[in-house]
Amino acid sequence: MALALIKHSWRVDSPPETVFAHLTEPQHYIGLSPLVVEVRDVRHGTDEEGEPVTDYVAVERFRFLRVLRWDNLIRVRMRVLEPGRVLRQIVASPGGVTLLWRVRLTPDGDGSIVDDRMEISMAAPMRGFVTGQARKVQLHRAAELTRRMAGPA
Repeated sequence: MALALIKHSWRVDSPPETVFAHLTEPQHYIGLSPLVVEVRDVRHGTDEEGEPVTDYVAVERFRFLRVLRWDNLIRVRMRVLEPGRVLRQIVASPGGVTLLWRVRLTPDGDGSIVDDRMEISMAAPMRGFVTGQARKVQLHRAAELTRRMAGPA
């Protein structure tokens, strides 16, 4: 297995509570990731330790050569680590790819610093493709979240 760590930090123009509320709603990931086109089977419950979790399935759509389409169903478990500040999602994707995504929000004036961290485990031959896609998603998420948190123009 290959491992990768990808980090990115940026500022948004909304306080941590607003950003956190947005990120804890699974439907908001449609478009926040350029690959996610649908969210389904959202279930709120508790994990093995009795902590609240949200489980859902996200549909990632990959396109190849503009005519081929492949929908990748990924299982996601979201857990609040620090209310209003730290959120973690564990993503299990077909093909043996596992991603641990953590976002930490820090107040910065009237906005927030977003620290985005992804730890990815995958088969070694998939490393280039998986890390390339993950980095594209991370940078898109930064731009889109910044846009969403800017408010009306």
